[in-house]
Amino acid sequence: MRIMLACNAGMSTSLVVSRMQEAASKQGKEYKIWAVEEGEIEEELGNFDVLLLGPQVRHILRRVTKLVGDEAKVAVIDAPAYGKCDGAAVLAQAEKLHMEG
Repeated sequence: MRIMLACNAGMSTSLVVSRMQEAASKQGKEYKIWAVEEGEIEEELGNFDVLLLGPQVRHILRRVTKLVGDEAKVAVIDAPAYGKCDGAAVLAQAEKLHMEG
């Protein structure tokens, strides 16, 4: 699975990404997980299966969902999990979203 996170500058999600990568590795899963700045979402279309938005950019959810269309699943990262940098919880959220496909 290819999981992309997006936020204002791509920086605040970088710690969440590394925690997600650690959690995936511990679970024996080889996922591609990375973060971009919200302005880069359009150029990444087709490169991800799940797009998780940082809570600070939740206001772009409707626009991004329309932009992505049926290409991938889009959701806002659970705020408490994001705040705690709980990589396992955010990873589980991405997997659940992907399975709903």
